[in-house]
Amino acid sequence: MYAIFRTGGKQYKAAPGDVIRVELVKGEPGSTVEFNHVFAVRNEKLTVGSPLVENARVRGTIITHDRAAKVRVLKYKRKKQYRRTLGHRQHFSQVLIQEIVTG
Repeated sequence: MYAIFRTGGKQYKAAPGDVIRVELVKGEPGSTVEFNHVFAVRNEKLTVGSPLVENARVRGTIITHDRAAKVRVLKYKRKKQYRRTLGHRQHFSQVLIQEIVTG
C-alpha cells in the first residue's frame, strides 16, 4: 500500500513505516500531522483522483525538525571584478508515516 500526496509544493510517494523528509511542517516532534492533498492511493488496485482522492489522508508522526546541508551559490561576472558567494540551509521535517486512510 502506498499513496502519492503533496505538501510544501512537492509530491511524495510514501507507504506506512516510511520515514520521509518534507518541507518544514508546524508542530512539535512527537505530534501527529495529517496530509490531505492525496493524488493517488494503491491498495489492491490503484485509485487516482481527479485531482484529489475523496476522503483520503496520510497520517504521520513528526520525528524531528532540522536543516539540510548548506548549498553554496556563486555569482560571477567576467571582466568586471564581481564575485559574490551566498549560502542557504533549507529547513525540513522528518516524518514517520503511520497510516494511509481511505474512505
